[in-house]
Amino acid sequence: MRAFTVSDLNSALRAHLEDEGLFFDIWLLAEVVEFRRYPSGHCYFTLKDEQASIRAVLWRSKAEQIALLPANGDAVLAHGRVGFYEARGELQFVVDQIVPAGVGLLNAQLEHLRARLEAEGLFDERRKRLLPVLPRRIGIVTSPQAAALQDMLTILRRRYPLAEVILSPCLVQGELAPASIVAALRRAYAEPLDVIILARGGGASDDLATFNDEQVVRTVAASPVPIITGVGHETDTTLVDAVADVRAPTPSAAAELVAPPLADLRQRVIDLRERAEVALLTGIDAQRSEVARQRLLLQRHHPRRRLDAARQTIDDLMLRLDRAFSRWLQLERTRLHGLHSRLNTLSPQATLARGYAIAQHADGRVITDSSQVQTGERIALTLRAGIVHATVESTNE
Repeated sequence: MRAFTVSDLNSALRAHLEDEGLFFDIWLLAEVVEFRRYPSGHCYFTLKDEQASIRAVLWRSKAEQIALLPANGDAVLAHGRVGFYEARGELQFVVDQIVPAGVGLLNAQLEHLRARLEAEGLFDERRKRLLPVLPRRIGIVTSPQAAALQDMLTILRRRYPLAEVILSPCLVQGELAPASIVAALRRAYAEPLDVIILARGGGASDDLATFNDEQVVRTVAASPVPIITGVGHETDTTLVDAVADVRAPTPSAAAELVAPPLADLRQRVIDLRERAEVALLTGIDAQRSEVARQRLLLQRHHPRRRLDAARQTIDDLMLRLDRAFSRWLQLERTRLHGLHSRLNTLSPQATLARGYAIAQHADGRVITDSSQVQTGERIALTLRAGIVHATVESTNE
């Protein structure tokens, strides 16, 4: 036989009680006693009636969401689940919502659902979308027998006959209404719509309870297109109003918000035409400026411009060549003149001009030594001007 420890037993009891999901989602009508809020923010108290009591705990995360915490002696409606505290082996009621008992169970359940959905972000304004300015297909989810439907159709035909209206019929009150509305919304979601109206006429608060159903609210939140609600009278508010993209006070007001009046459409057409004209003229001016800029670029890069530049470059090069040639020619002339002067200085004529003569045999051979001639030989003496013939009388070596 196996002997359990106290810890084993308490752990098994907790697993059986909590993990199996027993006694979850419970509302208790009770009186609050021994209420204490610790520095940690957690609240510990007892819920009791005339015959029994149970320990209760409200964790800080939930306590911070409750506007008015209870006091000792208050009669309350507390929502939560049954838990098991292993360390002491005690049952306790883990509270997540608590309201005064005078609110009533239905209202308490509604507030609990509202708080839970709000905590999930379904009511966040940042997820809401704008209605389309010019919807082409408008979906309506409502009862086909409702007077509200005819009111909406009349307004849509008068204000905005261009749109196509698609009706997805459903029940709007009674036990079958939530499932009917969910089915009608899903049918509408399957259509290529631009906006959807969920509506019903006025009624008692019990008649509007359908629009506080959790499945209806979640289905509205899942709409692929903007959805506008017009449920009940102006003073009536439901959870679908909080989750919809836009809330209208009545079905007729919803139709008016969806359908822009023809006068506004005419003015919008005029505005668009004026904007188009301005845009067109601005575009034309921009194109003209671009054409002028391109023409200037073409002129700058025209072959004639390049040819003219090349011609001017050639002229400059020719001028530089002429100047260079002239300088070279002058230098050559100066050099030749110098050579000429040197040649003149070394020329035999210059020597002859100084009184010298060139002696030559009769055959023209130049005589450079007296031994090259004989006595009585006829020789020629070339002077600076003319030739003299002479006879050799004697030679001296």
